[in-house]
Amino acid sequence: MRLAAKGLTAILSIITVGAALSLTIPLAFAADDGNSKNVTEDEIVRALAPPPKKPLTRGLSVAPQADPAPSAAESKLIQSVRGRSTRSLSSVEREEIASAAKDKPNIDLEITFDYNSANISAKSLASVQALGRALTSPDLKGSTFVVAGHTDAAGGESYNQDLSERRADSIKRYLVDKYSISATDLVTVGYGKSKLKDPAQPMAEVNRRVQVVNMENKTTASK
Repeated sequence: MRLAAKGLTAILSIITVGAALSLTIPLAFAADDGNSKNVTEDEIVRALAPPPKKPLTRGLSVAPQADPAPSAAESKLIQSVRGRSTRSLSSVEREEIASAAKDKPNIDLEITFDYNSANISAKSLASVQALGRALTSPDLKGSTFVVAGHTDAAGGESYNQDLSERRADSIKRYLVDKYSISATDLVTVGYGKSKLKDPAQPMAEVNRRVQVVNMENKTTASK
């Protein structure tokens, strides 16, 4: 009986230890998930790099290939807004930028800010720094980039428009100050809550984002 009791005690101890381990392992993975929103420099470069042009093949009749370079109208638009303040853009210009940017290489960054503020939060600095390194990499350096601020649907239109503009400006200021990126190579625009990424969930975090678009307009001769 004593041997049986000891055996039962040992089995219960093993089960208890096993249960404890099964609880701690998922918690460790959960902690790792908290950092998953920080994007890397390589991920940004891959997302913003223009697609390679396919070589032309002689003797074959093929459909015209899409040219990733900006059209004359797009180039004229970008030239007209380079160096402009975010607040100076009209609603028509904002929509023209959105239309020109829709087919360009882009990436959405989940950059958070302090409450009711344009100050970049400490937890998002790593993503902004990765963006700075990416935009100064040989693959991307010299292009003109649109930095577009978006909010969720909370608050009024005027408030969100102003907030999105100030936050886009905050990202631009950081990139110019910390990475010496030319201010004229960063076109900042705010869209407030007018272009929700997930309209079905207007209050979702995914709507509070900064979108960066490579307009592929390499006009800075010094680079």
